[in-house]
Amino acid sequence: MKIMRIASCLALAIWLPMVAGVAVAAEAPSVVIVIKNHRFVPPQVTVPGGKRIELIVENHDSTPEEFESTDLRREKIVVGNGKTSVWVGPLPAGTYGFFGDFHPTTAQGKLIVK
Repeated sequence: MKIMRIASCLALAIWLPMVAGVAVAAEAPSVVIVIKNHRFVPPQVTVPGGKRIELIVENHDSTPEEFESTDLRREKIVVGNGKTSVWVGPLPAGTYGFFGDFHPTTAQGKLIVK
């Protein structure tokens, strides 16, 4: 009987943090940003402040692009016809620029936090 109680406590100790982690992850807002013709679409996205945000970057071009932001301190390669996630925040209200490092003159965008 004592072994059953110990096993039950161990199972609960393992299961509870996993369920709590899923609940927290489910609450995190996400935004899709598409790279098409070496441009970000939409070029400007608005997200809530004070929350962790998942930026899902989908590259619809056949060539790779690097999502880069000195404001957000993030850089990540997105392969051609691929996608990746970039996590940011929680962030205070403001405007944060991002760009495509391989096509910086056309691939420009802004993350607006309200």
